[in-house]
Amino acid sequence: MFTFYELATNLFDPLHSLWEHPKTRRIVTVSQVVAFLLGLLGIELNVRGLLPPFLARITPLSHFYAINLAFTLVLIQEVVDLIFVLPCSVTKSLGKQFEVLSLILLRDAFKELVHLHEPVLLIDSINVVLPMLCDGVGALLVFMGLGLYYRHHRCRPKTQAGPWLYPFVAFKKFLAFILLLFFLGFGAWVAWHSARTGQIQNFFSVFYTVLIFSDILIVLLSHTYQQAFHSIFRNSGFALATLLIRFALGAPAYYAPAIGVTAMAFAFGITIGCDAFADGPRSC
Repeated sequence: MFTFYELATNLFDPLHSLWEHPKTRRIVTVSQVVAFLLGLLGIELNVRGLLPPFLARITPLSHFYAINLAFTLVLIQEVVDLIFVLPCSVTKSLGKQFEVLSLILLRDAFKELVHLHEPVLLIDSINVVLPMLCDGVGALLVFMGLGLYYRHHRCRPKTQAGPWLYPFVAFKKFLAFILLLFFLGFGAWVAWHSARTGQIQNFFSVFYTVLIFSDILIVLLSHTYQQAFHSIFRNSGFALATLLIRFALGAPAYYAPAIGVTAMAFAFGITIGCDAFADGPRSC
């Protein structure tokens, strides 16, 4: 008879090992390249009127949409990585969320290309370049902040694991398994709905909304196992950073990068503030 902790570990660990296997990584990478080339080919055929009506209805006419497809596939890979890193430390999980945010900002910058005519003329590009530049600079600032965030955590001494660690990690593995099922099920629905209606659904914003609830659940669970004040504040603050990321995903142009950079600065500030509690409270 398996305990809950063993069941969660047995469900999660084989899938994690399969995803991290070099062959799986190679297949995913090759699939992204093939999808990008097929996207270019399909758009070209649609431009020339050679696609059947049911495919022509959902295939764009601008070749720049193939770039959006490529970045979307990369984002899907990063989101799966985010799910599998969830049972790790809260700091590592939040760092992965900022990796996804920086890629989303880059994708948003490239998405502006679809408003250009082919071939690209500089005189028609001014209204597109400004939001591209804003998203690109925002992605760069999040990327630079993330480097400082990771460097800081590598330099910090590791805390000693207590008897609470195994059940806490097992709970997070079970939650990650549920998130993976939701990701696959909702992703399949979005793909089917988009193909049927021709309207692209905002998958990543919905997933981040679900992620907020999962982070709040992890915060509440962490209170059971980590009752120190600075641990409670850190985990709750990181959940707020996730909420800011969600706002950044739904914000209009120019606001999204600003909110994303603010979330990165807030998360880094929490890590700096927690250093004051590293040695525990001191008596006067």
